[in-house]
Amino acid sequence: MTAANQLDYLYDMTEETSTRFVSFVGPSVKRFDLAITSTSRFFGKQLVADLQTGKTAILGPDDLEEEGYLEHVYQLAADEAEELRAFLSEIIGMINFTDI
Repeated sequence: MTAANQLDYLYDMTEETSTRFVSFVGPSVKRFDLAITSTSRFFGKQLVADLQTGKTAILGPDDLEEEGYLEHVYQLAADEAEELRAFLSEIIGMINFTDI
């Protein structure tokens, strides 16, 4: 029996997605290189990957409002997180429940 036969798949699907690559520097002089993927998964939230650190999070507007969340997930200083939050607030809109 192979290792693949021992797996209990919860799902295995392929989907067309849209990914925006963006790089910017804010007043803190922290450079952000991001890949922002839109998908019909994740209840309308976006998959945001920091290409420099490899840290990735599924983010919606509620996550951007949660105090300390971006600082924790991306290991950022408060001023750096605020720059990222300001940028993502313009990109990440209302959640559309596409999985329903």
